[in-house]
Amino acid sequence: MPIFEFVCTECNKSFEDLVFSLSRIDEVVCPACGSSQVKKKMSTFASKPAAGASSFSLGTSSSSSCGTGSV
Repeated sequence: MPIFEFVCTECNKSFEDLVFSLSRIDEVVCPACGSSQVKKKMSTFASKPAAGASSFSLGTSSSSSCGTGSV
């Protein structure tokens, strides 16, 4: 059950919502004003560390490399 980030197009409030099914994204309403005029924001993800690792990593990288092996 992913948590998605949304922004309300009526009041411009950003919020997160737990969506149980992708088919229910159109049922999300703004908690601030109650509007159903919301847009899903693009967001990063977090992943679990490998066994023995002590921290988590985000889905983005600060490196300028795109993962092709060249710098």
